Amino acid sequence: MKEDITIPKVEDVYVAIVNEYNDIYKTQDWNAYIINDKDVDLEMVLIVTGGYSKDKITSTFRKKLDKLPKKSYAKIELMHEDLFKINNTFKVSFFEGNKMFDKTYLFRENTINLKALQALPLMQVKGVLVK
Repeated sequence: MKEDITIPKVEDVYVAIVNEYNDIYKTQDWNAYIINDKDVDLEMVLIVTGGYSKDKITSTFRKKLDKLPKKSYAKIELMHEDLFKINNTFKVSFFEGNKMFDKTYLFRENTINLKALQALPLMQVKGVLVK
């Protein structure tokens, strides 16, 4: 029975952490984004985030997007710098057509920093990317 179940591989969908200036509060903020680099829209996007280490665990945060258009991105959440000392997971599930996809993106502890910034697909900014 298990051999009849096919789990499709997620491609061209990424999570990035971006350091950007907040015009309202005049601060440099770190924000998490989901990037859809596919040529099709994603529907019913569910994102569950959390952080953990050996002795700490954060609250679970959930976000739903009805639709993430092709070749676009959306902000998931603001991230406090204290979270970068622990592992941060982003569990992303979505429908592409009638097929459900699921992937967990992991930012390991101390990997989110200014030295790790790189060009991001679709966005005109640099950030830390997990594919």
